[in-house]
Amino acid sequence: MKHLFNGLALWLGTLDTLANHAGLRGVNWGGAASGPLLALAGLRGRPHAGSLLATLPLALPLQVGLACLARPGLNPKRQLLPGDYVNRTVQQLDIPAEYGPVPALQIAPKGGARVAVCVAHGSGCDKTFYAWRLADALVRAGMAVLLVDLDGHGESPRPQAFPDIVESVAGPARWLRARYEHVALLGMSLGGAVTARAVAEGAPCDALALWESPPRLRLTDAEYRRAQVAEAIGVIRPSLIHLFRDGTAYHVARGWRTSGIRARIGTWDLFDQLDLLGSLGRVQARQERPPLLLVYAGRDAVLHPGSDTEVQSATAGWGEFNRIPGACHVSLPIEPETIRLTVGWLGRTLSARTHPTPPLPLRERGLGGEG
Repeated sequence: MKHLFNGLALWLGTLDTLANHAGLRGVNWGGAASGPLLALAGLRGRPHAGSLLATLPLALPLQVGLACLARPGLNPKRQLLPGDYVNRTVQQLDIPAEYGPVPALQIAPKGGARVAVCVAHGSGCDKTFYAWRLADALVRAGMAVLLVDLDGHGESPRPQAFPDIVESVAGPARWLRARYEHVALLGMSLGGAVTARAVAEGAPCDALALWESPPRLRLTDAEYRRAQVAEAIGVIRPSLIHLFRDGTAYHVARGWRTSGIRARIGTWDLFDQLDLLGSLGRVQARQERPPLLLVYAGRDAVLHPGSDTEVQSATAGWGEFNRIPGACHVSLPIEPETIRLTVGWLGRTLSARTHPTPPLPLRERGLGGEG
């Protein structure tokens, strides 16, 4: 029993020390000194290899549980609560649209912004669904963020229906156009299909980013079950450990809970009606079209095989395509690489539009001047 106790103490001390040094507050229950002291106490007891192997399966959940008890208030969704913060303000709004107000959160840098990004979530989610990291990155880059609830989701009073749902993005886009110099639209999965359709029908947009939006979606019961298992496995990725910098395992897991979908049209039929490829084709055919960013997951178990390539081919010569190799459908929107490349692309794209490069003198362009 003594060896087991010492083995457990060594594991807990080591795990807590590593969590503290990595800044993973959500799985860190002690201070800077408690972990090393506990590990040293366990090491002095000289636990043998057998006790170390036996206590490791207990130490991992115990470490997570102790951190949840020690930091009950470490909830990352608190970053999205309305209020006045050090570098931003968060406001809860009802954005006017054709079929009624769209519930939204506006997150704006304290110094003001010339660019605003409207973010449309995926099916079954809501405006706050794991949105804190993306919102934080955009605000730090000097952009305002508008998180909206699609019809049938979150706090929206209307059911999911077509064509009404298109106004969930089109209305907020018009609202932002009246207040900001540049408006970017970012849609995830279903939100991407809704956003593309809104732009095709004339919603203001200076930059369009789509994450993992499928041209169509049809899964049999067996395919759906396989996708669930594959996505559950795929979401266990070392790159996602960053979420524990913001919250405990309890709050990170609770962040998955949503209000579900209230619908007059099924999601699969809705994808057919939204016609992602047709919408993108209409936008691409315009003389003046917004720059397009496409981001897809390399291990997506929800989309039919080849869906990403189909969208890439349909937008050849227009869109910038990116694939995140290890990401799955569920993890893509919270992958650090997805957020990094999207925020960087938006910054470069809209900065170029705000500060156009002046034409070169004729001599520098090689079109005239003294030889």
